[in-house]
Amino acid sequence: MRDSDVRAAVRVMLDRLHSNDANTRVVEEMGVWSGSVRIDVAVINGELSGFELKSNLDTLHRLPQQADIYGRVFDRLTLVVGSRHSEKAIQLLPDWWSILVVFEQNGSFGLQPVRIGDLNPDRDPYFIAQLLWREEAVFALERFNLAQGWRSKSAKLIHERLAAEVPLPNLSAHVRAVLKRRPGWLGQAIGDQGKVATGNVRSPLRSPTRAKSSFGDLLDTIISPASD
Repeated sequence: MRDSDVRAAVRVMLDRLHSNDANTRVVEEMGVWSGSVRIDVAVINGELSGFELKSNLDTLHRLPQQADIYGRVFDRLTLVVGSRHSEKAIQLLPDWWSILVVFEQNGSFGLQPVRIGDLNPDRDPYFIAQLLWREEAVFALERFNLAQGWRSKSAKLIHERLAAEVPLPNLSAHVRAVLKRRPGWLGQAIGDQGKVATGNVRSPLRSPTRAKSSFGDLLDTIISPASD
């Protein structure tokens, strides 16, 4: 089982759930913490959901650090893992993480839920504000009537002000709305605290249509709702 097999299985799952949903944007390799860390797949709609992928060829050495950073940003998180790592992953991750195990059957790969998680109980407003590029953060200041005297400040200070002054539900909803309609994510450099580097953008995923798996109802509880 290769990394590409795990990613393909996740793409098929998300396509089943979101391929005809104009309110959902799926981003691969989305930057977090000013782009210094990238989650494998992010789903942006009424919530912000993240998917970290680990094949049997990977190790879980970085997973605790990744989980700490991702846990400051995402409403829901799911680890998609090869069977070799499933038991250890359960021990490493908080109970609110979902865990899917990749299995092979008849030459194709599917996903088996082994733990259904819940909403993240402890997000960090500053990390969420950091998802905004600087110009987007200035617009957020204006949106929440906080811009006077702050337009020329550094991205770091602007993010801090947004985190301190805007209620978390309002800030999260605004950030999701910006991310869903942001153009030109490909090839963005990390110029300062306001830049978030990303890789491939898929909105929505367009892979071949396939029959919904028998685990569809369980998977629906992992993926966030489509509307704000």
